[in-house]
Amino acid sequence: MADADENPEKPAVELEGGRMPFLMHLVELRDRLRNAAIAFVLAFLVSWYFAEGIFKWLRQPLFDIWYQHCTKSVVIGTELCIGKGIKPEMDWGPPKLIFTSLTQPFWVDMSVGLWAGIFIASPVVFYQLWKFIAPGLYKKERRMGVAFAAFSAVFFVAGALFCFYFALPRLYEFFLGYNSATLISLPTMQEYLDITRDSMLAFGAIFEMPLLIYFLAMVGLVTHRSLWKFSRYFIVIAFVVGAVLTPGPDVISQFMMATPMIVLYNISILFAWRVTKRREAKAKLNEEKFRE
Repeated sequence: MADADENPEKPAVELEGGRMPFLMHLVELRDRLRNAAIAFVLAFLVSWYFAEGIFKWLRQPLFDIWYQHCTKSVVIGTELCIGKGIKPEMDWGPPKLIFTSLTQPFWVDMSVGLWAGIFIASPVVFYQLWKFIAPGLYKKERRMGVAFAAFSAVFFVAGALFCFYFALPRLYEFFLGYNSATLISLPTMQEYLDITRDSMLAFGAIFEMPLLIYFLAMVGLVTHRSLWKFSRYFIVIAFVVGAVLTPGPDVISQFMMATPMIVLYNISILFAWRVTKRREAKAKLNEEKFRE
């Protein structure tokens, strides 16, 4: 089957087949919003039911650091604490989170259910969005849209997991470094959730950069040459962004965010190089055909 570029009449046929009256567009939008809302509500209810287990998983970076500075967990009666060789005056005791109001645990569970529900329902939400806009696109654009949606989810989850397993342990190790025999931190549930959630969202957004630059290269706004010239300035920007987005003032957490940004930026240059070379080769071929 010939490609749309080789058959000028085919794109018009594809678009014509996707057209519908304005009222049908509104009905279609209503149905897609309804389906997305149902998926989110179901995901939220399931996540809310398991909110305690989800929050237990989220608190592990903090508790893993704390376990290294206590001799025995008297709260749960097990030998999870591994600080056997520490001095008694340096024993922090069992790890714990507190709440400062009677309603705080309830709202923390609601917040955990909300954000977990958004993640769980996101494939359905993106699918409904895609089904709404797909009829107005060419077949090639539809395929690219599916790829962008899939890779966007993969990159975002990868960034959030990188933050959880690599950045957050360093961050909480710095914060807990102020603990001593006479000074013990008592973080609240809400405070811990806010820091963890915001950090994971920030890293997830940062990991979307290759897709963003790839899209900008496709529409011709950037090239690999301009990106390479700007790379020295981007290094400075990466550390500034790392200092702003990371909640801790320590250098390690800033490095943990700035380093992936710099690596992803250089990977994006390779993507832009591929797109730019293909576009320039196509333009050169069209120019030669025009001269003939």
